[in-house]
Amino acid sequence: MTRSRHLLAAVAITMGTLGANARKAWTMVSTSDRTTSLQTTRTKLDKKAASPTLFQLNADITYQQMDGFGAALTGSSCYNLMQMKPSKRKQFLEYTFSQKKGLGMSYVRISIGCSDFSLSEYTCCDTPGIEHFALQTEELNYVIPILKEVLAINPDLKILGSPWTCPKWMKVKDLHKLEPLDSWTSGQLNPKYYKDYATYFVKWIKAMAEHGINIYGITPQNEPLNRGNSASLYMGWREEMTFLKEALGPAFKAAGLSTRIYAFDHNYNYDNILEENDYPAHIYDNEDAAAFVTGAAYHNYGGNKKELLDIGTRYPDKELIFTETSIGMWNDGRNLEKRLIEDMKEVALGTVNNGCKAVIVWNLMLDTDRGPNREGGCQTCYGAVDIDRNNYSDITYNSHYYAIGHMAYAVRPGAVRVQSTVSSPKDGILYASFLNTDGSWAFVTCNTTMQAQEISITADGEHYINTTLPARSAASFRW
Repeated sequence: MTRSRHLLAAVAITMGTLGANARKAWTMVSTSDRTTSLQTTRTKLDKKAASPTLFQLNADITYQQMDGFGAALTGSSCYNLMQMKPSKRKQFLEYTFSQKKGLGMSYVRISIGCSDFSLSEYTCCDTPGIEHFALQTEELNYVIPILKEVLAINPDLKILGSPWTCPKWMKVKDLHKLEPLDSWTSGQLNPKYYKDYATYFVKWIKAMAEHGINIYGITPQNEPLNRGNSASLYMGWREEMTFLKEALGPAFKAAGLSTRIYAFDHNYNYDNILEENDYPAHIYDNEDAAAFVTGAAYHNYGGNKKELLDIGTRYPDKELIFTETSIGMWNDGRNLEKRLIEDMKEVALGTVNNGCKAVIVWNLMLDTDRGPNREGGCQTCYGAVDIDRNNYSDITYNSHYYAIGHMAYAVRPGAVRVQSTVSSPKDGILYASFLNTDGSWAFVTCNTTMQAQEISITADGEHYINTTLPARSAASFRW
């Protein structure tokens, strides 16, 4: 089922500036049966609460400041976008990233070199010798042009870069014999190339800057405990810590880069490798390495989101961001009846309520054959949206687009998560509350039950949103 025309019309309303004097709220509602999809309306603020289930927002108790929400602009996603007619592409990107005319997504992740959703296996320095570094066709023809279009829509876009592998000539089979490994998959970084690889990051950041692309942050390695991806590199916490303090951090400092570094970038359960448990904590406990690290990044392909709260509580001076999750054939990824509630629970609300400043899902756009993709990588993944490869026009919107869209629409970069309490609580209603930098409040909720639920929301005790949450729905409010 394609929803492009319906959805694009749904948010084609200028948000404007909402403050305490607006006396109305913007609302957005989606139901898992697709009868209502990212539907926006203006809602009158009442003087009394109509429901005993009253949510009270409290700005006196605050949590993390939000950086934003978004998806990965992989080589595959950018390729698919570039196949669209320019007018259709502009319409989709504006709807996705504009804070005035659309959802206002504000954070993207890109690969440094190839990923498993690239057009080929490559790095930016495949000829031995760091002097041979250069951006490649995928960046120049697809990723950078799309990033420029998105930046024209949302100049404040944050961009996170992650490598899937170092150049093959820097790889060894293991750190004992240090035998060269000519493979895109697995292997480890030869310590003698630590400084060259740090230079590789610096050159990549500067090369992107020359094209007008500012890199907000990087992770040293995507999924460092995963040896089996189509492009991959094993980097345990001891290696990453040493690389950070001896090479990458000093290289960034010497180059005068303000680009943030986030450690780890892998699963909640550390892939069940006992010696890798608490991976970022080991790096934080080393003062020399910790000085260069802003925080840690997580995926949810294994373990429980409570790990975020554990690490965040122990190291409150370090940030948490959520950088990857996917839908696919294995989890009925195109079935919104199943996925909307689960992804609101685990991806949208679950991550922020456990301390994440940013939430990024995997591919923004794949085609209807789940590609382009690489052998050995995920060939069963769906995108946040899927575009019909027969016409590169018709778009199917999947659960990740809804989940991220509902967060981005109400919660703007710089917002602070605040405490909210509820009187006469009802089971099955999940929620998070925020105060935006323009003084507007944001409340995102999810009704997981099979019945409609009446609720009221207030921040000042004088103005109330009285609303009915449809069964199995997500709803966002900003006022």
